[in-house]
Amino acid sequence: MVNEELLALLVCPMGKAPLRREGDVLICSRCGPRFTIKDDIPNMLIEEAELPPGCGSLADLECVKSGAAKLDVP
Repeated sequence: MVNEELLALLVCPMGKAPLRREGDVLICSRCGPRFTIKDDIPNMLIEEAELPPGCGSLADLECVKSGAAKLDVP
């Protein structure tokens, strides 16, 4: 089982907002991407996160649009 103390230290890789756990998923409390937990390991790669409904790309995330997070695009 994933250590709850470790989970409490994790934040969204985009806007650094706290995450909440729902089953085997961590969800950003600000912009909503969902990060899966597989074999007790959270996958925190934003490129592999499930985007929230109505969000077509990372640029559409609320934290990016508000300027709280920046996309690292060359």
